[in-house]
Amino acid sequence: MNYIQKGNDIIIWQNDFNLDETLDCGQAFRWRKIDSDFDCSYTGFFLNQPLTISTKDGQFIFHNTTEQDFLNIWMDYFDFKTDYSEIKKLLSRDKTLAKACKFASGIRLLRQDSWEVLCSFIISQNNNIPRIKGIISRLCEHYQGFPTPQELANENIDSLSFLRAGFRAKYILDASRLVASGELDLDKVAIMPIDDARKALMTIKGVGPKVAECALLFGMYRTEAFPIDVWIKRVLEEYYPEGFPSFAKNISGIAQQYLFHYIRNLEKSTSQLV
Repeated sequence: MNYIQKGNDIIIWQNDFNLDETLDCGQAFRWRKIDSDFDCSYTGFFLNQPLTISTKDGQFIFHNTTEQDFLNIWMDYFDFKTDYSEIKKLLSRDKTLAKACKFASGIRLLRQDSWEVLCSFIISQNNNIPRIKGIISRLCEHYQGFPTPQELANENIDSLSFLRAGFRAKYILDASRLVASGELDLDKVAIMPIDDARKALMTIKGVGPKVAECALLFGMYRTEAFPIDVWIKRVLEEYYPEGFPSFAKNISGIAQQYLFHYIRNLEKSTSQLV
């Protein structure tokens, strides 16, 4: 990756990166596409650090960003140190994954905050993306940023009624109290053997296998985690009845992202892989 500083912007050239495929693929909920004079622009947050990012003519523009913030925050967040060309080359040993990688070649796995991801995917249960974003937006507006576990631990069901989160509110409270008290240490969970990490996360009320896998993959960069929803379940049943390819085990979570994006966007209209 090459970059230059131009005024208050950082301009980079980066392969295997697409804003729509990365920021609107269901792994993060605080990014919003905006109108601009560029080919594509998004505005959003990481750890309450704001960013507007655009693309034009193959360049990516990090607006109003210092070189220090780019190198210390955004390079890691967008996983720019990982060679996705090599990942796709490996995954393409499987014909179905090869098609998925080609279809959604610009997906990158964001390195997000573990608490924010855990809370966000608790909110995501039996929910759609616009409503998830609405709940998270109200949460951040109320606290002037994404709240800490300690801030949320002081709330109760009634005080969280402004979220309009329904049954999820009690799960948010349980998660925040466990994390705030130290009973559940997310930093320790992030480095546990994967099965132990899953069990630890599922001690939270309302956190089942899917939310646990999402928290591990998107919030802790555990690339062996493999969230299964209705789309992925269909792919596994139809194309991998004998199991997911063993060669992809350590990066199966990244493979899942390619498959999920491919199936979600293509099978809605074609009803089968092409």
